[in-house]
Amino acid sequence: MTVHGDRPLSVTRAWLGVAAITASLFVFLTTELMPVGLLTPLSESLGVSVGAAGLMVTLQGVSAGLGVPFIVAWSRRINRRLLLSALLAVLALGNLVTALSPNYALILTTRLLMGFASGVFWAIGVGMAMRLVPERQANKASATVMSGISIATVAGIPLGTFLESRTDWRTTFLIWAGLSVLVFVAVTALIPSLPSRNAVPIREVFGLPVRNVPLRLVLVTVVLFVLGHFGAYTFVRPILEGHTGATPAFVTVVLMIFGAAGAVGNFVAGHTVSRSLRGTFAVGCAGLVVSLLALLAIGGGEAGAVAALVVWGLSFGAVQLCQVNLTLAAAPDTFEAAMSLNTMAYNTSIALGALFGGLFADNLGVTAVVWFGVALTASSLLVNLTTGRRAARRRDPVAATSSS
Repeated sequence: MTVHGDRPLSVTRAWLGVAAITASLFVFLTTELMPVGLLTPLSESLGVSVGAAGLMVTLQGVSAGLGVPFIVAWSRRINRRLLLSALLAVLALGNLVTALSPNYALILTTRLLMGFASGVFWAIGVGMAMRLVPERQANKASATVMSGISIATVAGIPLGTFLESRTDWRTTFLIWAGLSVLVFVAVTALIPSLPSRNAVPIREVFGLPVRNVPLRLVLVTVVLFVLGHFGAYTFVRPILEGHTGATPAFVTVVLMIFGAAGAVGNFVAGHTVSRSLRGTFAVGCAGLVVSLLALLAIGGGEAGAVAALVVWGLSFGAVQLCQVNLTLAAAPDTFEAAMSLNTMAYNTSIALGALFGGLFADNLGVTAVVWFGVALTASSLLVNLTTGRRAARRRDPVAATSSS
């Protein structure tokens, strides 16, 4: 039984709370990345280029990244359950406005504002889940929440693509507004009061990577692999359409396969990080490089494209979990503040990856986007391999993340 203050929290209630946070990640991530599966119909409906439509991802990533350290620090005394409920309310309203928006400019403005809520969730969500369960199960709670990424890619984004093919993109965002409301209800009902803990004033947040070399190196590796991954992944639909003549149905299936592979990668990494955290990250990052090269080499056929996306999904599922655990290992005593910096680096890199990918797609073609992904993920792997000793803490970093 987990105890919070004077109120005992049963094991069932604790894990229902973890499930509610996982569902929160699902709706935040699918909202952020929904345009990935809808780029073609969005660009046609709004009368903009595919690259311009990708700005829906870019602007939300900009605000999620740049705003989060400030908001997390300014809200450091706010109960985390109340804060998460407020973030979900913003998400629901933003999806509603997007669905009803009469023009592209209002959509971009709305996405920009929604990004602030998304960024704060990424900074506080995993830490909230880890506080709900006994300390020995904290790593399991972290992996459970991060599995929401795989659920989003397996079910959320492909479901959005399917719904758009049967209705339109506006209906898709309207449905996601309703899902956001349902998750809001679950959070308020299932998560107990969680007073803020280990908060750091804003003047100290940006000094953390200056003083903490391991954290600084983690942030560099995160920036590089996220730039490479999302630079390519944002344009996966045009890439598949250009290489294989893929239909919307095939794109939906491939995205589901990618997500399922991500779930497997997340599950496997959940067991291997306790043995070798940096080694697991290195293997996953190498897999990103190999999968993108495979997409170029054999992605012209449907079977080759599926094979490349399977390896891509497996690898991304692993590195996604590892980067959170690497952050925790580097800054266990200031995890929420460190995660706000991680979120800033991560989401800003999503934005820049989508932006650079759009420039490559519009000017050099979608194949150039894949090469961009190869270069950046390979750079992340190189940093990880060459800075291992500098990044190692004096105490065993796995001890901070090991499960029971």
